[in-house]
Amino acid sequence: MLVQITESVVSCGSGFGLVGLAVVSATEAALQPVPPDLLVLPMSLEASSKLELLAIFLVATLFSVVGSLVGYAIGLYAGRPAIEKLAKPSLSRKLDELINRYGDTGVFIAAVSPIPYKLLAWTAGAGRMDVRTFVSAGFFGRGIRFGMEVLVVGYWGEEFMKLLEDPLFWIIIGVFSIAAFIPLNAWWNDLDDPADEHRQQN
Repeated sequence: MLVQITESVVSCGSGFGLVGLAVVSATEAALQPVPPDLLVLPMSLEASSKLELLAIFLVATLFSVVGSLVGYAIGLYAGRPAIEKLAKPSLSRKLDELINRYGDTGVFIAAVSPIPYKLLAWTAGAGRMDVRTFVSAGFFGRGIRFGMEVLVVGYWGEEFMKLLEDPLFWIIIGVFSIAAFIPLNAWWNDLDDPADEHRQQN
């Protein structure tokens, strides 16, 4: 089902250019699961000018942050019961702890990483996080994430595609991925604190 949803969203979004990218970016940060990266990367590869690349970067970043404000409002008004219905308890605890422990840095981590940004937005709203701090961290994180994608694919697209065909590249990526995964996985699992959830319920 997720594959079908992804294919439908990407196909529909790509047919409307920047408008489609804006819609996908905004809705992903608030509700739906398909990341705008699936549009940012091919659009950057096909871009014919620096101005077009800048437009892709700005649209993806701005509308992702706008969408996250909708997610923030969902958490603010629907509260924690809505989050608990839509997210697994362990993930909900991790996101709570991410914000409690790191604050705006936690929002930045979610904005730039594969962590579900919309769920963090809901959690930030439910926890009444300062909205200016939330928006600033989101702009910074999403800007870095989409900026790197546009820069690498838009400016070094052909070289990057050739690099993907080199087996040595994948060996190096594999080694670094394993080396990074071990400490990052331990850090992520450490955020899951059932005792903290019990304290919140009390």
